[in-house]
Amino acid sequence: MVTTIQVDEQTLELLKKLKREMVVASYAEAITRMAAERTRGKSFGGILQKYYKKKPLKEILKDLRDKHDRF
Repeated sequence: MVTTIQVDEQTLELLKKLKREMVVASYAEAITRMAAERTRGKSFGGILQKYYKKKPLKEILKDLRDKHDRF
């Protein structure tokens, strides 16, 4: 599915620059690569902790997987 988004002139210029620097065929590809690079290696464990502040993170994640699921 293709959709159209509206951006201001400044954002368009930034997207053009990104597209050139990344040597990609489309703005969508530039945005996707940029988002993937930004989120690479991030853990969702830290996100959980803000919702469960009263419990230590280790305790929250302790029983997340059963022993038979581990390699």
